[in-house]
Amino acid sequence: MSKNRMQSAMVSAPVVTCMKTLLMVFNFMFWITGITILAIGIWTKVQLYLYMELSTLYYKEAPYVLIGVGAVIVLVGSIGCCCTVKGNSCLLYIYAGFLVVVFVVELSTGIAGFIFKNKLEKGFQVGLRTALDHYEDKDYAPSSNAIDGLQKTLDCCGINSYEDWLKTKWSQANPDTVPKSCCRNHDKCDNRIPRDNSSDIFQQGCYRKVVDFMNGNLGLIGGVILGISFFQLLGAILACCLAKSINKAKYEQVA
Repeated sequence: MSKNRMQSAMVSAPVVTCMKTLLMVFNFMFWITGITILAIGIWTKVQLYLYMELSTLYYKEAPYVLIGVGAVIVLVGSIGCCCTVKGNSCLLYIYAGFLVVVFVVELSTGIAGFIFKNKLEKGFQVGLRTALDHYEDKDYAPSSNAIDGLQKTLDCCGINSYEDWLKTKWSQANPDTVPKSCCRNHDKCDNRIPRDNSSDIFQQGCYRKVVDFMNGNLGLIGGVILGISFFQLLGAILACCLAKSINKAKYEQVA
């Protein structure tokens, strides 16, 4: 081996070690982001269940998508640690490819969330109307339970106000009344409240409250996912650079 190649090899070894360290740090952070997305998916499933149950659009699978993506990220991050420790350039390139694929999926999911936000709001409004029109119908038991749960949770009543209930088929059988879930004080409610006793029922409709909730939470979730997806590009670049440095170091040792 020539003197120049020996010097080059001496320089390459610390570079490879440094890049391995950086990639291990990235893998750990990537693994943490996977746990975070997994937690967001579980939180979405638990906290946003009522909203998705009432939406006419098919968003019930959204939490499972987040949970799946989070689980895949945790798995890929673990694989990335193994690839980094082994120092196999081929495995590192494959790992970089995985990161790019996950990046595309997350980026598409985040963009779709922003694009279809208005459709989600519209679908929820239509779902609310359907739930009110078919309240306590046997075939609509899930939506009836969802609207009751929503009104209790958000302290709201009806779509735009409690008066929406007075225009429903349910109200025809229960004139000038609203469901018990609209009551401010359930202990004093005899299941249904007279219309002229409006001070004892929630005044604000559920639609506006849900839209405000969505704008305050889903936008943040989408922003976090987009930020994480771009962070993964750094990992892909690091993995490729490390693979290239390893190949270069091997070539210099042979030469």
